[in-house]
Amino acid sequence: MSKINKNSFRKLCLDKLRFVSKSAKLKKNKIICSRILQLVKLHKPKKILLYIPFGFEVDIRDLINEIRRKTNIQIYVPYMVLDSFVAVKYRLPLQSKRFGIKEPKFSLQKKIKLDMMIVPIVGIDQTYRRVGFGAGMYDRFYAKLDHKPIVVFTQLKLCKTNFIVTDHYDISPDYIITM
Repeated sequence: MSKINKNSFRKLCLDKLRFVSKSAKLKKNKIICSRILQLVKLHKPKKILLYIPFGFEVDIRDLINEIRRKTNIQIYVPYMVLDSFVAVKYRLPLQSKRFGIKEPKFSLQKKIKLDMMIVPIVGIDQTYRRVGFGAGMYDRFYAKLDHKPIVVFTQLKLCKTNFIVTDHYDISPDYIITM
């Protein structure tokens, strides 16, 4: 494989994810969510940023429900604002917004100190930095944080290149959970 750039790598990863069967996806979602839950139990975060799954991302909706039912952890999710997002408390009902991403209604919050972030990825490069869908929202959000939380990347099927395709500002993880 000749050297590739971020956009061509992103496309390659998305094409790879298209071929994950529904039954394999269900099995992978369950295993990955179980591993995320193990990390939650290990690190005992008080405030965690999760995401509302979209497209080829790991479906963590059951995990969100389990954390809500069985713990006192405060769950936050991204709420898109301009070219980034803010963390808002997870609550129903969810509404479809830009890019078809679902979000709760906006609620103004003081700046929060997240203990953990669960972040979907499209792929990673040689430096283990995140390649996402291309909008850079997680990178901008993370850059603005005063306190850096534990970052956990999730992906249904690992897509990694041995080349460096990311930029210095792309976030890197403490953990990667994939199949």
